[in-house]
Order: sequence, then C-alpha cells, then structure tokens
Amino acid sequence: MKIDDIRRSYTKDKLELDKLNSNPIAQFELWLKDAIAAELPDPTAMCVASVDSDGQPSQRLVLLKDVSEEGFTFYTNLGSRKATELSANPKVSLHFPWHPLERQVIVYGTAERVPDSQVLKYFLSRPKESQLAAWASEQSRPVSTRQVLLQKFAEIKHKFAHGEVPLPSFWGGFLVRPHKIEFWQGGEHRLHDRFMYSRTANADATPPWQIERLCP
Repeated sequence: MKIDDIRRSYTKDKLELDKLNSNPIAQFELWLKDAIAAELPDPTAMCVASVDSDGQPSQRLVLLKDVSEEGFTFYTNLGSRKATELSANPKVSLHFPWHPLERQVIVYGTAERVPDSQVLKYFLSRPKESQLAAWASEQSRPVSTRQVLLQKFAEIKHKFAHGEVPLPSFWGGFLVRPHKIEFWQGGEHRLHDRFMYSRTANADATPPWQIERLCP
C-alpha cells in the first residue's frame, strides 16, 4: 500500500499572537466552542498519554468532562491502565485533534484525583446504562469473550434493577493541571502556526502565562 503521497493543504485559518487570549483556558474554550459549533464528531474527545514504570508510553481516547481555570477533568475506572500509570507517575499529556478545523491543542501537566463528592455528582448524571457498564467492566483486564462481558452486564443490570446505581469504589476522576498548552493551526506550505503558553514559575506573576511562537 502506497501512502507517502497522501497529503493536503491547510488553508482554513491563521493564528496570530495579537488575536490570542492571554489566558490559555479561555482560548481553549473558544476553540472548543468552534469545534462544537462545527458539529465535529466527539468534539470533547482527547488522547490521554501516560507512562508506565518501564518508561513505555500508552495512549487512549477519553471524553473531557469539565474544563476550568484549574484544568481538564475526565473520569475512569481506577483499576485501568491509565489510572494505574497516572497514580504512579502523574505527568500526563492531552491531545485534542480537531482535524476538520485544521487545529490541534496539546496540554502538558500533572494529574491528580478529584474529590469523591465530584465523582459521585458526575456518576449520577450519566445514563443508567453507562453506570451499569462501569460496574460490569474490569477495564484493561483480559476477558475471554464478548459474551462473558455481556453476561456480566446483564447480571449487574438485574442486581440494580430498582433504585439508583451506587458509585463503584473503583471508579473516579482525574484533574489535569496544565503547565504548558500548545495551540496549533494548520498553515500553507506546511508553515503551521504554533503558540506555546507556559505557566510562569512565580504563581503571583502578571501575566501568569508566557506565550511564544514555535517553528512548525
């Protein structure tokens, strides 16, 4: 299969320093709104990259569930590979691939567990089938067949047929506190626009973020 000549030009937009918000979270929210307004499939999908004890990176797509001045929040089974790796090494990177808009955002930061009260509030907002699936799946663990997984789901559904589904003790969330955030806009002739926000070392500094243009 020949793939080395698959390419396209990037001409949708430009990114200039004087058009950027001084706050990267505010800039991210603007771009996220654009992705939602463009009706992109899964506009909140992000790739979460973590590293195991041997230094082997792993990645997976999850859905962003909250963004605030503190950072980016997602939820997961605490026995999963990503949760295990982040608990041992909280350094993490997030990647938002908004290809149709010729945009990317990359977040560099550290992950920390969110409070149980916040986890419970989000868990209770999920559709019941998603709540049941959280109980049924031992995420990242081997399973012999899909039928075994479906049987476990049916058992859990019967068990919690009446009343609310309780929060599993093995289910939680992570807040990624960013220290760097990069915004990438595709450009003509592969001369893409890239800007990196870096949090200043002094928490009381004004402005709290420094911005520099990067070569593509």
